[in-house]
Amino acid sequence: MPVDPYILLLLGTVGFAALLPARGAAADVASGASTAAIAFLFFLYGARLSTREALDGLKHWRLHVTVLACTFLIFPLLGLAARGLVPVLLTHPLYQGLLFLTLVPSTVQSSIAFTSIARGNVPAAICAGSFSSLVGIVVTPLLAAALLGSSGGGFSADSLVEIVVQLLVPFVAGQLLRRWIGGFVTRHKKVLGLVDRGSILLVVYTAFSEGMVQGIWHQVSAVRLGGLLIVEAVLLAVMLVLTWYGSKALRFNREDRIAIQFAGSKKSLASGLPMASVLFGAHASLAVLPLMLFHQMQLMVCAVIAKRRARDPLEASREPVDERAPAAAS
Repeated sequence: MPVDPYILLLLGTVGFAALLPARGAAADVASGASTAAIAFLFFLYGARLSTREALDGLKHWRLHVTVLACTFLIFPLLGLAARGLVPVLLTHPLYQGLLFLTLVPSTVQSSIAFTSIARGNVPAAICAGSFSSLVGIVVTPLLAAALLGSSGGGFSADSLVEIVVQLLVPFVAGQLLRRWIGGFVTRHKKVLGLVDRGSILLVVYTAFSEGMVQGIWHQVSAVRLGGLLIVEAVLLAVMLVLTWYGSKALRFNREDRIAIQFAGSKKSLASGLPMASVLFGAHASLAVLPLMLFHQMQLMVCAVIAKRRARDPLEASREPVDERAPAAAS
């Protein structure tokens, strides 16, 4: 169960922000750069999403509705249920971060990778992750407004406008320009991937610098972090079980169940971090801490599950395959 190297970079960035937080004019520069990085990040997301693949994916609508229900309905309900753990296991700020975790979209890359390893429906995983990211740009801030409100630490109705300007507008611009820049984005996928990750590191540094300046890290102790890890482990286990056996009850075949399990049980660090920065401001560091921990946990656990699924006997492949599933994507 390897540790994601990117998580180590994120933790290193947190440590750097703790030792040398941006203050004064440097904080203003970092904040401006972070805002620009977030906009560019979502512009790239829009440029990468293939409209054709998205339309083809609509043919398998039952699977995508199931994944969206897991991501934006069941997850938030479990997050709300965790309110009873305050203050026994969680502090209120950590609970707010946990609840925010349950509101963000699903992952794309890791869902595809694990679905492929487990011999599942990869095209469905591609479309499910893409749909979740797209829907999350609108649904996540609306859910945050409804469930977190002003208690989210600086969150207000104005944040919805910021989400539209910083996230949705660049995403739509990327989609509109995809016809002309889509080939360039595809050819330079690896380089732009580094830009993606660098942008997120900048967002993390800015958020945790603000948290250090505000002194909010005094609210967290090792015991509370241990309690958070326990709660997240239970949350992940519940979602893995629900997505696997729930999709079986809905009569999906083995390949589709694998795609649903990996796309429906995960949360996107890449989408969640920028959104938290916009929604929570100086309190974003505590808001994203549960998401960062959950991200590493889901990678470790799903890597083990994917390898075990790959060793499953091929009997399940004789199950009827849904002809509405999209053809393999390039």
